[in-house]
Amino acid sequence: MDEALIELSRYALYSLAVATALFGLYLWLNRRRFRSVNVVAVTGVSTALVAVATRAINIPVPATNGYINIGDTMVMLVAMLFGPVVGAFAGGVGSAIGDVISGYPGWAPITLIIKGIEGLTVGYIYQRLEGTAGLVVAGTIGGILMVSGYFFFEYYAFGFTSAYSELPGNLVQAVTGIIVGTGLAKAIKKRYPDVESLL
Repeated sequence: MDEALIELSRYALYSLAVATALFGLYLWLNRRRFRSVNVVAVTGVSTALVAVATRAINIPVPATNGYINIGDTMVMLVAMLFGPVVGAFAGGVGSAIGDVISGYPGWAPITLIIKGIEGLTVGYIYQRLEGTAGLVVAGTIGGILMVSGYFFFEYYAFGFTSAYSELPGNLVQAVTGIIVGTGLAKAIKKRYPDVESLL
């Protein structure tokens, strides 16, 4: 178990650098669509918010040398407020940075992918299904992707028993993300309906 995470920890900083470079390239290629300075600023603040939320509460899971955190609340919030592009970057990179600063660098490359997909999916679905129902559907699908992504990786790397032992914690993390992220997004959108215009 430890060998896989030690090996992955060697790629943590490279993964973050590649993700940042790809994001910059995407913005440059779509520079007519985005006011890139605003996108970079909002994405930077959102990424920091996700990283801090991920670091704020850590409940270790000895079976996988992983941990439970509340970062999903911010991944979902950011994706619901600013869409799939910011959601994917802030969700993936912010959560991976959270892993690194929390002392779990081996998880960072996996987290980058799983939470990036979560942020992308939540943002994309919410853009298609607006309103409270859209928030709930987007958050639920994002939560399912997060839980299943970690479960399949842990099953492959550590075996069924270890993966199963982390499943309840990941479910709690997802449900908390859906409830808190959706609630905050709804409140912010009600109070500041033009929040998306920041981009």
